[in-house]
Amino acid sequence: MTTQTSPTAGSTAPADAESRARMLRMVVAAGGIATVISTFLAWTYTDEFPGDLTVYGYPAGLQILSLVAGLLVTVFALAGLGVKGLGWLVPAGSARALRMLALGAFGTTGYTIVAIAYNLDGLVNVEPGGFVALVVSAVPLAAFALPDDTRQVARPRELPSWAEILIIVGVFALGLYVITYGIDTEYAELFTGYLILVGFAMAGLNKAGLSARLSALTARYRQITVISAFAAAAAFPFTQNTDTYTLIAVNILIFATVALGLNIVVGLAGLLDLGYVAFLGVGAYTAALVSGSTASAFDVHFPFWAAVITGGVVSLVFGVIIGAPTLRLRGDYLAIVTLGFGEIFRIAMLNLDGDSGPDITNGPNGIPNIPDLEFFGFNFGEPHNVLGFELGSYANYYLLMLLVTVVVVMVFKRAEDSRMGRAWVAIREDETAATAMGINGFRVKLIAFALGAFLAGLAGTVQAHVQHTVVPEMYQFAGPVPPNSAFLLAAVILGGMGTVSGPLLGAALLYMIPAKLDFLADYQLLGFGIALILLMRFRPEGLIANRRAQLEYHEGDDSDPSDQGGSGSGVGLSKAGA
Repeated sequence: MTTQTSPTAGSTAPADAESRARMLRMVVAAGGIATVISTFLAWTYTDEFPGDLTVYGYPAGLQILSLVAGLLVTVFALAGLGVKGLGWLVPAGSARALRMLALGAFGTTGYTIVAIAYNLDGLVNVEPGGFVALVVSAVPLAAFALPDDTRQVARPRELPSWAEILIIVGVFALGLYVITYGIDTEYAELFTGYLILVGFAMAGLNKAGLSARLSALTARYRQITVISAFAAAAAFPFTQNTDTYTLIAVNILIFATVALGLNIVVGLAGLLDLGYVAFLGVGAYTAALVSGSTASAFDVHFPFWAAVITGGVVSLVFGVIIGAPTLRLRGDYLAIVTLGFGEIFRIAMLNLDGDSGPDITNGPNGIPNIPDLEFFGFNFGEPHNVLGFELGSYANYYLLMLLVTVVVVMVFKRAEDSRMGRAWVAIREDETAATAMGINGFRVKLIAFALGAFLAGLAGTVQAHVQHTVVPEMYQFAGPVPPNSAFLLAAVILGGMGTVSGPLLGAALLYMIPAKLDFLADYQLLGFGIALILLMRFRPEGLIANRRAQLEYHEGDDSDPSDQGGSGSGVGLSKAGA
């Protein structure tokens, strides 16, 4: 008598689930390939839509973004299928990454079709190729049926040092290309598609565990990372043929530098300052008054280095004067006082016009005709030939502002890692407990306030010469054009409080979006308000945060391990401190 044993349901279930997951990944890969192919079709009948999407066999404009999205979906789906040589792309698994990348492909393609219909008054202007692209780009959404990856994060394969350094350099070179592409976009539709693609692509790379891998590499080679980042940023002007987009980059650096200074006050010390832009204005007005402007009330012309130091020191003095009587307040009371200071500064600049007060600032007309900076015979307002490249005036100011940003970053890092920085964090977390442990809360808060004011003043001196004029309306709490106090605070919160790269990213986004999307001019504040509400709901630690911040805000969540590898070295404003 023979006994037959049949496999139990429990033993076949894992095999069936694995087979189903493999089939879904194949569907996702096929959808990615089809999305790539669809970009070689014509999507509209007329070339009136920006980018000319009427040519067969030649992707252009937004089609290129859909093509890139399709390639990313395909490659990561193949990595999930175990294709040899691609496993390094998904150390934390491919399921979560594919979901984000699939959304990026469908979102970019879908937005393009909607934009064509909106701009050209109807779907009748969409060619069949456009509808094909929309349908096939939805196929990768099958990734949402994939089960979550349960495997442990794979250990990285040991690489020689030169290979790891080459990876870091390559990542920053790729980052330079991506950022340059975004800044150089010539029309709002392309920039919107760029934001959709980059946003979902970055989320996908993070879910795949690549961000954590890169963070580990940069932590191991800090000096190489700093040099690579500086070199990539310094190379930007050499990629431009005109000063048009270099001016945007200069203003981004000014905005980012001031946001970093505010990050000391808000992110490290936990002091909610709603009038911080006034310190930028103090530095700008000081530079305007001492730099030889024909409209200046003082007949003086300081050299560049003296004007920069004067602007920073005067801002520091104002920080001490304002901070000394107000920093004994806490929470909302301090925020209200700083908001009042910001408005007092703007109104004072308006009234120092010779009628309502002494003639110092020329009132609402401001101080125009601020001359270009000159340093050891190098005139920043004139084009110069460097290594065979002609750099315009804004390129010169960009490189100068980049140096100022580097100085501010160094000051931030040294302050954060010092005894004073630890005292700021202690005050932020629990001022009562910190005081009981012997920390002089008033003194350390005043130092943070003064240092933040000094850094804003440095940026203000450069801003005055870049803009060639300063007027009071440039320095208000909220307005359609950054930098203002509301946008500065939003940049710090959006990027990630207490980190270095967070405010830089937040400032870049908040400046580029209004500069590129002119059609949102009347709804900017509404849009940013909605964005901040969503951010506080789903990612209160900001776009860039370290592990400690994520654990603080998501304690008890079943969060993705790949999400715990953010960068940065500090945490955001604590719930108690907020």
